[in-house]
Amino acid sequence: MYNEFYGFREPPFNITPDPRFLFFSRQHQEAFDHLLFGIRERKGFIQLTGEVGAGKTTLCRALLEHLGDEYETALILNPRLTPAQLLRAILSEFQLPQRRDRSACLRELNQYLLSQVAAGQEVVLLIDEAQDMDAKLLEEVRLLSNLETDERKLLQIVLVGQPELREILDDPGLRQLRQRITVRYHLGPLSHEDIAQYIRFRLTVAGAGSRPTFSNWALRAIKAYSRGVPRLVNAVCDKSLLCGYVLGVDHLRWRHVRRAVRELEGNVA
Repeated sequence: MYNEFYGFREPPFNITPDPRFLFFSRQHQEAFDHLLFGIRERKGFIQLTGEVGAGKTTLCRALLEHLGDEYETALILNPRLTPAQLLRAILSEFQLPQRRDRSACLRELNQYLLSQVAAGQEVVLLIDEAQDMDAKLLEEVRLLSNLETDERKLLQIVLVGQPELREILDDPGLRQLRQRITVRYHLGPLSHEDIAQYIRFRLTVAGAGSRPTFSNWALRAIKAYSRGVPRLVNAVCDKSLLCGYVLGVDHLRWRHVRRAVRELEGNVA
């Protein structure tokens, strides 16, 4: 609605996990580097956690795009599955035939992994929203790491989830899995400086020139509302731009952001 007014090619603050809009704050760069290190060094298990809307899924999408042709990858987005369903979902992601029972599924997966090693390929499995997995399913994932040769792990597994994942993995019953996770990173909120750069970055990717702009007090209001969570920054910036369009202004101030926040909170009186 406001794209033409501001000269955008596309909306700058969509909440879809588009890697083109991934802003590498210091923390996001460190998280990305941890993921790459764990995968390239064949660490077996890697854990990435962060608050809802911190950019974890976008980071994973960027990682998948960054990995070269020597990597075969699978991404499980909805892990609320039974162990049998999870195995079949993994087979499906790797475009392997479905098998009737667990043992047959594991044999199929193991043969595939061995064939990829022979072909010089690495295999990576990313599981998003891993905090939704129960102990039984996490144990099934741990058993997948037993697929190995004498020299190397056949499958690199990345567990991505909200902070609750760390609490789940602290369960004594999951100590074997926890001990195998050798690369961990927790993605924290954006700082005030990060938010200013994040907003300008997304505006630039969307095709913005010198307009629109946000005052420093507007940025403070965005930080206060979003608490540095990128998804909430997107939401309040989107509403603020709509407010600016309606009022016909290029420079967005504190009052425009506060109006956007009231609308987001359902207080339109």
